[in-house]
Amino acid sequence: MSTRRMLPIAVAVFLCAGQALAASTPESPHPQVTISNGVVTMSLYLPDPVKGYYRGSRFDWSGVVSRLTYKGHEYFGEWQESDDPLLHDRICGPVESFQTGDLPWGYEEAAPGKGFVKIGIGVLEKPAEPAYRWNGTYTLLDPGTWKVRRTDDAIEFRHELAGPRGMAYRYTKTIRLTGEPPGFTIDHVLENTGARSIETSQYNHNFFTIDRLPSGPDVTVRFPFPPKATHDLKNLLRIEGTQLGYQVELRDQDIFTGLEGFGSAASDHEIVIENRRAGAGVRISVDRPLFRLNFWSIRTTVCPENYVLLRIAPGAQERWKSTYVLYTIETP
Repeated sequence: MSTRRMLPIAVAVFLCAGQALAASTPESPHPQVTISNGVVTMSLYLPDPVKGYYRGSRFDWSGVVSRLTYKGHEYFGEWQESDDPLLHDRICGPVESFQTGDLPWGYEEAAPGKGFVKIGIGVLEKPAEPAYRWNGTYTLLDPGTWKVRRTDDAIEFRHELAGPRGMAYRYTKTIRLTGEPPGFTIDHVLENTGARSIETSQYNHNFFTIDRLPSGPDVTVRFPFPPKATHDLKNLLRIEGTQLGYQVELRDQDIFTGLEGFGSAASDHEIVIENRRAGAGVRISVDRPLFRLNFWSIRTTVCPENYVLLRIAPGAQERWKSTYVLYTIETP
């Protein structure tokens, strides 16, 4: 595993008058910012190659939500004990990742020592290795340029990269808090500024940590269709109709499965997670059809992983939007 120091990153932050960007503090050495609309409050870590909370080579560096609160309930937060910013999943929030098939863009053709592209991260160096390591740490050769713009209730991240062999893009992610219904939206625009077509999936890992309660029988996950598991549920999960639930409270176990049964309509791209003990829930919808759907969980986090498919010709762009609605539920 390469441990060479990553190159400096260009981060420009544009703020409205009278506003300040939260910098590193003794409590948190990582650059961060908080936005609020008076109903929902969200804290986010900012891209930074030296002090960033997350500097790994798996997930998009933008939109790393360290905390999200609504009506006294907390939806995202740290779910593992690690202080390694290069660890592939030392991250929190509704974090996203791009991959072409099961590989990053340009990995297969790159010779050892040359670069491949991870959208939202930059150009990474391919070492001499028998196969791509999805959970590996790769040296960052070119970080591209980040620009961040913040208002009271929204934040925009823009990443521009001119990579090798005609691979180039401009990626804009805007997170905006909503009051009615309460929650937030994630607007994505991916522009192909290079000479090669982009064909990639993008997925959201959704590391939910509702009120930091353990994953167990109080938690249910619902879909608009009856899901079918592709893996053994190990007597840890059960599926009844359109609902996935826990048979037991997880301790040191982890559980993963693919989920099938969805159709080609965007209306199937909706996921509802509720924790009855917490008295809180969230509804996730995306305005594009599901391409793939997985589910992973350990004791500290509940993760429906929803995918979309993108095909973008040179000079073209794709837009898609994820909507998160937060709500409370009555508890016994």
